[in-house]
Amino acid sequence: MADPASLTAAALSPRAPRWQLARRVIANPVSAVGLALALLLVAAAVLAPLLGLADPIALAPKDRLLPPDASHWFGTDDGGRDIFSRVLFGARYSLLAAVVVLSVAVTVGTSIGLASGYFGGKVDEALMRLTDIFLAFPALLLAMGISAALGASLTNSMIAIALVWWPWYARLVRGQTLRLREEQFVEAARATGASSVRTLTRHVLPNCLTPIIVQVSLDVGYAILTTASLSFIGLGAQPPTPEWGSMVSSGKDYILDQWWIATFPGFAIFLAVVASNLLGDGLQEALSPSLRNR
Repeated sequence: MADPASLTAAALSPRAPRWQLARRVIANPVSAVGLALALLLVAAAVLAPLLGLADPIALAPKDRLLPPDASHWFGTDDGGRDIFSRVLFGARYSLLAAVVVLSVAVTVGTSIGLASGYFGGKVDEALMRLTDIFLAFPALLLAMGISAALGASLTNSMIAIALVWWPWYARLVRGQTLRLREEQFVEAARATGASSVRTLTRHVLPNCLTPIIVQVSLDVGYAILTTASLSFIGLGAQPPTPEWGSMVSSGKDYILDQWWIATFPGFAIFLAVVASNLLGDGLQEALSPSLRNR
């Protein structure tokens, strides 16, 4: 994960029109590549039923362990299932996991960070100590423990990852809120009798969105990677679900002879992480004047 402190300056940038922001991202070769890869993954997920060569779940024993050829572009696995189709459908599960995990993490973390930074005092102390408890454990190990306690499934793995992911957003938003609550426009809102909820939602939160957006764009790939990691060790998606981590796990026993079983889903995970990092770096630069002027 990116250091939240490094994203603080991004919140000071003016709100540029969307087309201007898009132009900045596309003009940057690094972020343009990241955007292209991200769009490729989204297109694969959306068009999977049209592009897939076969049913990703149905067994075909007669086609077992076939190498890549014209009929099976990525070969077949130990059940005779077409790996190209499974990788395409796997994009759906991976992107769904990332969306669910980050939606929950951002919602919970942002709410806690806003309350902690705005109210301060005992509220800040209690919420930050709760955050520290979660941060005291390595994220992946804690997610493994929660997922094992809930039961091995893709849904439970998403819940587990979301539960260990929110503290990063709580810390990020708290730091932004501590600075913003002393600004004149926030004091003016309080002076006019605006409630705490209205002040937070109408004045503080909008000025925290830039670093949150950048952090989310960086975290998409890591959320996919963490989901795949849990599936790889048997705590996430279960076979025959075409999830990338589960596919790599099922192919590890054949890696020396039937290399294609684990290689192609592993490469898909690699592309997702690279796309997330490149796009996140480009967004950070596009949204931060101090970085653009270097």
